[in-house]
Amino acid sequence: MLEYLEQVSLTEQENIKKVIQDLFRQTCILKIKYDPETLVAKDNERYHICNRHRAFIEDYLQVLDCQLYHDPMEHIFRIQGDGVPVKKIGLTTTKILLLLKLIYREKIMGEGLQASVTNLEELRSYGMQTGLLTERLPASEWNQTLQLLKRHQILEIPGAISNLTDDTPMYIYSTIHLYCPTKEINEMIQLYKGEQEEEEMDDESEEDMQTIMFD
Repeated sequence: MLEYLEQVSLTEQENIKKVIQDLFRQTCILKIKYDPETLVAKDNERYHICNRHRAFIEDYLQVLDCQLYHDPMEHIFRIQGDGVPVKKIGLTTTKILLLLKLIYREKIMGEGLQASVTNLEELRSYGMQTGLLTERLPASEWNQTLQLLKRHQILEIPGAISNLTDDTPMYIYSTIHLYCPTKEINEMIQLYKGEQEEEEMDDESEEDMQTIMFD
């Protein structure tokens, strides 16, 4: 592997390093990225670097017990395997993922860029309709979830997340398919809706217990 690096320029060595870092930080690299301010599609140079040095990157990742996977239909490189850092997501993030998949699925049959664009107001509306988000989430929970979704190339979000307004457009990437299988989306919504109802019942039970104890 060292011999291969010696054959490319210092600039290209640095590019390869950044691509590998991106794969571990954000799991996948897309061919097309959307400008966060204008939502205009742009070619992603990191994707082409990954494609150019694919054999080397595959060998490097194999040493770390990871595999480089390429989806030619979606034009995505991503890593899988035991060596990939696993981050467990909370219930709120899971529900928002489900809502994004539902919005994406219902809009994608439309034409043009707007088919994959949503905003906080629409997310809240879908949350109420499905019963997944029946209460207003604190800003800190939104910020934490949106940061995670942006880092893993699920959403393109303009500017600082803390400055988002209800109608700020957010682009949903097709990587949403990697996290929410289409076939199971309805069953998953019902499952997590049920968990929401159980949580509310548990909260009510706790309040009843506290009342009894204080009485």
